Amino acid sequence: MTAIGTGPVLELEELRVAFGREEVVRGVSLAIAPGECVAIVGESGSGKSVTARSLLGMAGEGARVEAQTLRLAGRDLRDATEREWRGVRGRQAGLVLQDALVALDPLRPIGREIGDALRIHERMPRADRRTRTLEVLADVGMPDPAAAVRRRSGELSGGLRQRALIASALALDPPLVIADEPTTALDATVQARVLDLLGEVRGRGTALLLISHDLAVVARLADRVLVMRDGRVIEQGTVDEVLGAPREPYTRALIAAVPAEVPRGVALSRPEAVATTPGLARVAESAPPTESSAGSPGTAPLLALHGVAKTFPVRGGGRFTAVDDVSLDVRRGETVGLVGESGSGKTTVARLALALTPPDRGVVTLDGEPWSALDERARRPRRARIGAIYQDALSSFDPRWTVGRILADAAGGGPTAEAGPGHPSRATVSRRVAELLDRVGLAGTVAGREPLTLSGGQRQRVAIARALAAAPEILVCDEPVSALDVTIQAQILDLLDELQRERGLAMLFISHDLGVVRHMADRVAVMQAGRLVEAGSAEQVFAAPGHPYTARLVADAPRLVR
Repeated sequence: MTAIGTGPVLELEELRVAFGREEVVRGVSLAIAPGECVAIVGESGSGKSVTARSLLGMAGEGARVEAQTLRLAGRDLRDATEREWRGVRGRQAGLVLQDALVALDPLRPIGREIGDALRIHERMPRADRRTRTLEVLADVGMPDPAAAVRRRSGELSGGLRQRALIASALALDPPLVIADEPTTALDATVQARVLDLLGEVRGRGTALLLISHDLAVVARLADRVLVMRDGRVIEQGTVDEVLGAPREPYTRALIAAVPAEVPRGVALSRPEAVATTPGLARVAESAPPTESSAGSPGTAPLLALHGVAKTFPVRGGGRFTAVDDVSLDVRRGETVGLVGESGSGKTTVARLALALTPPDRGVVTLDGEPWSALDERARRPRRARIGAIYQDALSSFDPRWTVGRILADAAGGGPTAEAGPGHPSRATVSRRVAELLDRVGLAGTVAGREPLTLSGGQRQRVAIARALAAAPEILVCDEPVSALDVTIQAQILDLLDELQRERGLAMLFISHDLGVVRHMADRVAVMQAGRLVEAGSAEQVFAAPGHPYTARLVADAPRLVR
């Protein structure tokens, strides 16, 4: 879209942000016209979010912010006081964050959230505030706004929470909206609706600054792109210029790491993408294109769910059916992708497969033998055969333990292990911890660190190492890369692919990201409202979906080429 209006809404020249002696933003300049979307992309730590927050006086405690020009809607904000910044936030610039559940007050109905912004800035009569609140909720496509205003954020789905957050940002009709990772962790259909909504906002003449690590989202929405690395803009131009003909090796590495169109077995990581990450060159270079190692159709399943169903009680009586008559199997050496919208039952299937949740009906078998039907005492000796990798590695670790202790415990030599004959010695466990860290591309010194001191990518590698500690035959991966940068995501996917080829691992790979599943899976199963609606080879399901719901998921997934 061609930008409308005359002068820029935002003018920024030579922005520099430092914390103590460390400069994290180094001379960033940009301008955004009315109705234009400018995107900033880059890995975690590149400075993109600090840049965005500096435009609202929210760089963080102890930040030193300097700029030759910082003008928003014609107002010079270089020397703005905190009181003046409070007048800017909401009225001149709205902010949409990644995690609406955290950004919205869980104790207040969303009508209060929006209404208070109007009361503070406009001093509207109560009746006018309610009218405007209902109006802006209707504008963002909130179903039944009159009922929604009484609901708290925890009572809304992820997509509706994000709509409420966007409504709050738009309530005062600001000339600029800053969207910082607004669709991360949303499934394809919800993501598509949120992007359509942001496109409509932009179409009404609002300037939009988009912060994202998802290049497909950027391709769908942005006019211009700035690529940041180490606090600097290293490349910029139109979307077609930057994503279609990138000049910088780093930008090319970001694009190469997008999994959607890369065939199964082809490495996503490139040497220039991993050059700054010690220990990863071997992982990146050792994944040549190969034939799938998946078991043949006649091979007996390693893990099988037979007609499983699971319901949960709901407040006020009755039960909610999370999984309804699902049959699914995974053979040795193959990856089965499980996709569907939030609330479709994917994670419940994962818990049923791991025997962490008992089915109400049906059974789960492991290598043809009972699994879900056993009591935990009988299951315990076989638990090592099945491992799990979760979306939020940090919450799955004991934050008081070091990485070494976490891995030692998983390898059978930690503080929960019994002492005596038949159990590994301390030296044996230490060697095993070092081997695990090396295998996932982490230095041995990481063993002495606590999870909170690691980056997201490092934590996920530790989670993989923990899952491998007991030498499992199958991994259940529940959204293992959804919160990672595209290059870190690529490295993790390559690592999983290599481990599968080495060890003949089977994987049940659950994700809302269809591009990731298309790259990783041999077969795909699609869930809707607790039921399997389609299953088949990945090539078949993505190229010629047979169910309308699958066709909609595939159509809604953003693509790098527009």
